Amino acid sequence: MPDDSLTELVTPKRLRQVAGVRFYERGESYFADGAVRSLRRSEDGIAASVQGTHRYRVRLRAEDGELDYDCSCPVGRDGAFCKHCVAVGLAWHARREDAGEDADDDRPELGELDLRRYLLGLDKEDLVALLVDQADEDERLHRRLALQAAQATPGTPADAAWKAAFSEAAGIDDYVGYRGAYDHARGIEEVVESLEGFLRAGEAERVIGLAEHGLAELEECLGSIDDSDGWMGDLLVRLQELHLEACERARPDPVALAEQLFEAEMDSSFDSFHRAVLDYAAVLGEAGRAAYRRLAEAEWAKVPALAPGDRDPDRYGARWRITSIMEALSEAEGDLEGLVAVKSRDLSLPYGFLQIATLYREAEDADRALDWAERGWQAFPGPQQDERLRDFLAEAYQDRGRREEAMELIWDGFVQRPDIDTYRRLKGHGRRAKQWPQWREKALARIRQDIAEPPKTPSGAGGLWRIRARDRSLLVEIFLHERDAESAWREAQAGGCSEGLWLELAKRRETNHPDDSVQIYKARVDALLRNTGDRVYKEAVGILQRIETILGRNGQESAFRSLLVEVRNTHRRKRNLIGMLDRKGW
Repeated sequence: MPDDSLTELVTPKRLRQVAGVRFYERGESYFADGAVRSLRRSEDGIAASVQGTHRYRVRLRAEDGELDYDCSCPVGRDGAFCKHCVAVGLAWHARREDAGEDADDDRPELGELDLRRYLLGLDKEDLVALLVDQADEDERLHRRLALQAAQATPGTPADAAWKAAFSEAAGIDDYVGYRGAYDHARGIEEVVESLEGFLRAGEAERVIGLAEHGLAELEECLGSIDDSDGWMGDLLVRLQELHLEACERARPDPVALAEQLFEAEMDSSFDSFHRAVLDYAAVLGEAGRAAYRRLAEAEWAKVPALAPGDRDPDRYGARWRITSIMEALSEAEGDLEGLVAVKSRDLSLPYGFLQIATLYREAEDADRALDWAERGWQAFPGPQQDERLRDFLAEAYQDRGRREEAMELIWDGFVQRPDIDTYRRLKGHGRRAKQWPQWREKALARIRQDIAEPPKTPSGAGGLWRIRARDRSLLVEIFLHERDAESAWREAQAGGCSEGLWLELAKRRETNHPDDSVQIYKARVDALLRNTGDRVYKEAVGILQRIETILGRNGQESAFRSLLVEVRNTHRRKRNLIGMLDRKGW
């Protein structure tokens, strides 16, 4: 395929359209930093690798007049045109721009097409030797080939080969940090995916045992890896899905399966087979569910009841797991009273009462819902109260026309914690009670009183107290919420507000009060550049861009140039910042 279609599709303008501003700007930085490697023309498009947190493979090609793409990074695998795709596109465009009339539009570079022809021409023995040599250097390739060989060779103990491959992929000599987690998970994923081959070959019973083995090893592995992005957690889910699919095909003995599932769920530290009785209901059948319930009830009998204020040191361990199992059993049977009985075993926190009240409300039993909510509210006075229970109770009072009780509840919550969330709650209930104007004035007066007479808070040992000063951030936030930008501005001018609110005010005043916006933005740039680091510099450059737009719109380009001179002179030693300004053409 000629390059003509790619030449039209792979331009900075088109890349920005496909990627969006955020991914485009990040990809632009990757390109500028030289992260694109091994850029080449492939048989059907462009191929390259990009060095990011890891090294990722990118392909771009033209298909039916549209830019088709794929990237091995997590975002790319989810189907997004990621920053790595942008970087490769920009690198290709830059190469063609540099080549000018010397660019060859019809022939791929020495690369994939030539490599394919070369390999096809090799003697089979030479090709095998080449592949084996490479497998000796590449652990993942070696694992992949060994698994395929075990599956394809009659008499080979495929189970043992799979377990060995999984153990090798999952094995950790030391802690795996965030940067290494993706690559580690990717190696395990390749072994997990091979189970699908067993399923397709009709070996579902084999998959059941292998999936259980893999889950046990994976849980052990998870204790030594930073899984912040959830790659290993996803593998746990995938193995459980394969296990369920295999059980649906193989139909193992339901009673034995119930015992295995119950034991696995109770012993798991990472919620493997969580609420399995629901997922495996069709496989377990009546006999399996009965066996599962017998095991669960025997364990449940050991769990003590907790009254308000009680604590169980095993709350988030075995107690939580058996509670989840008993809840799942009640849900599977549609037994509301059974579910309430399970939840009633733990009333140590207000949330327990709220859960039961919610169940009755969903069952349209308003009387029992209100009764449980009031019991929970009375059981936890003062600072122990739960805002969610307060909201539930206030809504229940509103539903019954008990407006004053609802408003007093919500007002107490606002007084205890005056912020924009409790203000909005007060507003919602005030409107419902058709009393909002008077409650609004009361709330604003209370906030102004707190500003004038800041509350005292303890500052340490010895009974010392200090006065906690308050600016007018809450008033500014309220007026912005009410779309009264001028009142918000007056409050900020009179008593100050948080940095984020100043920036929001600046944004709101760009059109009608540009001088105010520019002054706020300048102050923010000054504050940022008292620090160092690329993250700080990027934010400062972004704000300078806003200033440029505002001043340019008002014919004050010279003022912006003066500002740039001042920034450059003041921060000339910050080379990364100066480099960013240079790239912007400033």
